[in-house]
Amino acid sequence: MIVITGATGQLGSRIVDRLLDRVPAAEIGVSVRDPARAAGLSARGVRVRRGDFADAASLADAFKGAAQVLVVSTDRSGDEAVAHHVAAAEAARRAGAGRVVYTSHQGAAADSLFAPMADHAETERRLAGAPFTALRNGFYASTVPLLLGDALRTGELVAPADGPVSWTAHADLAEAAAIVLAGEGRFDGPTPPLTAPVALDLRDVAVLLGELAGRPVRRVVADDEEWVAGLTGHGVPADRAELLLGMFRASRRGEFAAVGPDLEELLGRPATPLRTVLAAALPG
Repeated sequence: MIVITGATGQLGSRIVDRLLDRVPAAEIGVSVRDPARAAGLSARGVRVRRGDFADAASLADAFKGAAQVLVVSTDRSGDEAVAHHVAAAEAARRAGAGRVVYTSHQGAAADSLFAPMADHAETERRLAGAPFTALRNGFYASTVPLLLGDALRTGELVAPADGPVSWTAHADLAEAAAIVLAGEGRFDGPTPPLTAPVALDLRDVAVLLGELAGRPVRRVVADDEEWVAGLTGHGVPADRAELLLGMFRASRRGEFAAVGPDLEELLGRPATPLRTVLAAALPG
């Protein structure tokens, strides 16, 4: 059985959908904090059990009978995130799973300027020593609409200085994960970057946005500290604002610029362009 954690989340739910195209439902299980939210999967024949990274007993039950467990990375950060990932991996191995698959990031590095990347790197380090696959996913393209601010209204995309990023669609990464889990492709340890074939910065995004909106959008570079002050002035906690700034600092250091052919080769088709993701996210 293949067990997937976080199966009601944005990535996990898509992975289950794509896996159902390749594997009988009876061979798929999901581990979710609220089984009621996965009632639709249960109706499709998927085994649904409660599993919470902070509750080892629940994981033992959720992972029972698993040959593989996909640990979808948590939305927590720092030591708590790593502890949750490691607890899930250890529970999977105690349950007899022959391989743990983990949704990592192509920018995973201990010295990253964006804190979640260090969490991914430490998780990968802790997974070593037993069979594991770390899916080095490209940066989620769904992040881009969250960076636009009032760009459509004002004609200005205002954000700190940035660098090129391998914006990659959730749908593509979900399909790739399903292929790996189903055995049609298998990696040992960290994969190569699973990314769209190009990396774009926010100047490129402004051009795309202008083309989609039918009017020019200008990229405006904001001062780091002024940008953080603007966020905190609108109620964003200071530590959260600083974490978000780290994403820009990391991108301009080139941490998310790597691209490669591996995702498209795994999918057997072109990756979804950022233009398509943006078009679907824009109003009306």
